[in-house]
Amino acid sequence: MAVGDAAYGLDGSDALVMDGEQIAWVGVVADLPAQYADIEAVDLGGRLVTPALIDCHTHLVFGGHRAMEFEMRLNGASYEEVARAGGGIVSTVSATREASEAELVRGALPRLDALIAEGVSTVEVKSGYGLDVETELRMLRAARALAEQRDVTIKTSFLGAHAVPAEYTGRDDAFIEEVCIPALHAAHAEGLVDAVDAFCEGIAFQPDQVARVFDVAVDLGLPVKIHADQLSNLGGAKMAAGYKALSADHIEYLDEAGVAAIAASGTVAVILPGAFYTLREEQAPPIELLRKHGVPMAVATDANPGSSPMTSLLLAMNMASTLFRVTCEEALAGTTRVAAQALGLTDRGVIAAGLRADLAVWDAETPAELVYRIGFNPLHKRIVGGAL
Repeated sequence: MAVGDAAYGLDGSDALVMDGEQIAWVGVVADLPAQYADIEAVDLGGRLVTPALIDCHTHLVFGGHRAMEFEMRLNGASYEEVARAGGGIVSTVSATREASEAELVRGALPRLDALIAEGVSTVEVKSGYGLDVETELRMLRAARALAEQRDVTIKTSFLGAHAVPAEYTGRDDAFIEEVCIPALHAAHAEGLVDAVDAFCEGIAFQPDQVARVFDVAVDLGLPVKIHADQLSNLGGAKMAAGYKALSADHIEYLDEAGVAAIAASGTVAVILPGAFYTLREEQAPPIELLRKHGVPMAVATDANPGSSPMTSLLLAMNMASTLFRVTCEEALAGTTRVAAQALGLTDRGVIAAGLRADLAVWDAETPAELVYRIGFNPLHKRIVGGAL
């Protein structure tokens, strides 16, 4: 086999040893330590082996779908016309509130299975379509339940500050104080939260409102993430950098001062080409500025029912490269090593001794093949926690 190194090129290694859930050794088979000489060998036929993929930004748990509004937009309907017809996030909130936990799990499993089939072993799942205490908790419970039904790691993000529900129209601050923060406390008390996220945008919440939620997260000992600077530059990513956010996601309108701020804070930039494509946006994320300042870039699906109904991380990699000129090496690092960093995970994303044995075996000769193909899945085998 050919093993991908920490930069996800090829380092000449052709063997690795797994001990339980961990990688015990990586190297050239001729140098195999004597202590491993008698262990069972599995021949992977010279195939490419990389770390298993990580989708670090999804909204996999939700009720209903929004195909109707997709069709309406194609037929020329305006945003207001779609909203009046019951579309937009309001429709997803209504459908999610009506769904039981079991129904949310059943709906999410096919989407999760699509990711797993492409070699994904770790998936982040957000709440944010309940927008009341009860439904936000139900979404997070459903997300946790996914890991009980599939061999995958699920990391949950509380996204109570996603949008203002209809019953709080014009009362954004009241929603933060009366719903979002109490829901966060309740979710944390149940052990349902790995990180706290927020949507900082003109159509969502202002930086000072997000900061109030982040202050609570800090008090609870939870890391933060942010949807920011997607449609305009409100300074959300720069504000989140002050909290040493794990990641700033979307960031199409992030300026150099904001890039410098997230570089200084160690915040990962998460590139989400699915939403850019679906919304037919024209402002691309500042890839060259991110490179200039040494900001690590992750790539994710943003799988959601409205702006990115995509459940292919391989396609997201291709889109990031085709639309934004992310290199093949950056795209693969962005769905492995850097994606792990965006979730605060230090035990995976790299093929190295002592790390988790989450691996993907590909019918491919070079890593670039994983990025350049469209609509083709070359996965041969997924290895999770050392299990073939």
